[in-house]
Amino acid sequence: METNIIELKNIKKCFDDTVVVEDFNLAVKKGEFVTFLGPSGCGKTTTLRMIAGFEFPTEGEILLNGKDISHIPPNQRPINTVFQRYALFPHLNVYDNVAFGLNLKKLPKSVISEKVKKVLEVVDLEGFEKRRISTLSGGQQQRIAIARAIVNEPDILLLDEPLGALDLKMRKEMQLELKSMHERLGITFIYVTHDQEEALTMSDKVVVMSDGMIQQIGTPEEIYNEPKNAFVADFIGESNIFEGKMTASMTVEFCNAQFPCVDNVPKDTRVDVVVRPEDVEITAPEKGQIRGVVDSTIFKGMYYEITALCGDNEVVIQNIRSAKPGQEIGMRIDPDNIHVMPAGVMMNVFDGIITKDGRVAFAGGNYRCDLTQLFEGSRLIREAAVLTADGEEVDLTDMEVTVEVPVKAVSMSDEPKEYRANGNIISFIYKGSHYNYTVRTATEDDFVLDEDDLWNEGDHVSLMIPEDQIILKRRQG
Repeated sequence: METNIIELKNIKKCFDDTVVVEDFNLAVKKGEFVTFLGPSGCGKTTTLRMIAGFEFPTEGEILLNGKDISHIPPNQRPINTVFQRYALFPHLNVYDNVAFGLNLKKLPKSVISEKVKKVLEVVDLEGFEKRRISTLSGGQQQRIAIARAIVNEPDILLLDEPLGALDLKMRKEMQLELKSMHERLGITFIYVTHDQEEALTMSDKVVVMSDGMIQQIGTPEEIYNEPKNAFVADFIGESNIFEGKMTASMTVEFCNAQFPCVDNVPKDTRVDVVVRPEDVEITAPEKGQIRGVVDSTIFKGMYYEITALCGDNEVVIQNIRSAKPGQEIGMRIDPDNIHVMPAGVMMNVFDGIITKDGRVAFAGGNYRCDLTQLFEGSRLIREAAVLTADGEEVDLTDMEVTVEVPVKAVSMSDEPKEYRANGNIISFIYKGSHYNYTVRTATEDDFVLDEDDLWNEGDHVSLMIPEDQIILKRRQG
């Protein structure tokens, strides 16, 4: 039976008041190659540093072979780290760089020599002992950094984007080399990258992260073929993502057409539908489940990337045959190639408070709204007071409320205005006919909204909400 070498339980990490990792739970089996995959700033390197001991978790436990090591310093953990910049000593030759950790342990010179010789054979650099670091290529320096880490025979090897400084050709070669090295050594590898191909090529298990939280854990095949949400589908490979609705058992509607699928989801459920570009079959117009007009065709070497307009939706297709812009085509998708997921956020929900001027303050903004929603049959008698249907006068000032705003009610502008909330775009996903954005305000509240226009991640925007779209409810308890 395979045993877990390391477990992270309910890990949370805060820097001052900022939460960078939250609700992180993961078990890694001995000898596994596990990759943390996600965009910059998602918390993957912070998590790796907590495993290494360079950072301690704010909450939760890190167990090594069942023993809590959460607050044990790095030098007391059987774990070594390889960094992106290698951190080699330029004044030492290859032998002395690799032997550095062994010399600190004061091992006999004969033992050190034998260990260095063996590990240089593993990384295919035997005979390089006397070479200076400055004479080595980037790929060779990376191998020396790995040799220096594994010569200490760690239980776990951590690799923090170690291929990031290499050119594309060398990076692809080193991906295969690292995978082969892992299989020969049998050491547990935990790897950090933002490169999807890297993760899919090398890993036994992929941990997809976003905004400090795990989005999905699975094998490369599971992550690619069965993404759990739109973020994973969009981040891993290329995807067509459409908003859809289940119209019957194993029948989903999207792009204004009905498609049989293999996901048994209840009727009338709102869903997101993922179709990979390589799974869209081009047919004669009359034979397609849907029709479209080719908008563009780009030759990508192994295939043509074809974009077709189908009503308001764009469909991206990868095909070995070309198609001409303006050409009408049919498109078919097999049921096995349609992946249905729970729909994204449909309603933004916040805690709010009624102000003395009759507005509602929430998520860093201050908005006019209909206060009579709070008491059925009431009418407004002053800025922040209503008369109920029973004739009771209620002052609403400082009342705590729940605020709901439909996703489609929020819009963005780059012109700040009083009473609007402001924030930065932290992520977005294209859903065939529009972009689905997440905007984080200065108060760390997130708005999800749909927009036709393309904005960039990191853009600072103002959020506009029509007052008749703000739904107020008295907060329970």
